[in-house]
Amino acid sequence: MIQLIVSIVLYFVIFFGIAFILNMLLRRTWLMAFLYPFVVIMIIDNLSTMEYFTNTSAAFSQLGQELVSLKFADILILSSGLAGAIVSGYVIKILRKSGYRMF
Repeated sequence: MIQLIVSIVLYFVIFFGIAFILNMLLRRTWLMAFLYPFVVIMIIDNLSTMEYFTNTSAAFSQLGQELVSLKFADILILSSGLAGAIVSGYVIKILRKSGYRMF
């Protein structure tokens, strides 16, 4: 149980930080929120990215099986990462409205 709570907080903080830095550097507020599904796919599948181009049907069927076999704890952890990326977008918008030009 403790590991689940620590993992949820860790994923939230990690993806908040990554999204915040990307937002500052690239000035695209919601970039990480849109890229997050691709990051999740890279986390949960055991395939190389080239498999999706060379052996498309098998790769996507295996990805579907992996998505269906996720446990509730895994879904909570991955959802907290998405929440971190989304909260980062809102924080950047608030900072820009407050007059911080570097954001």
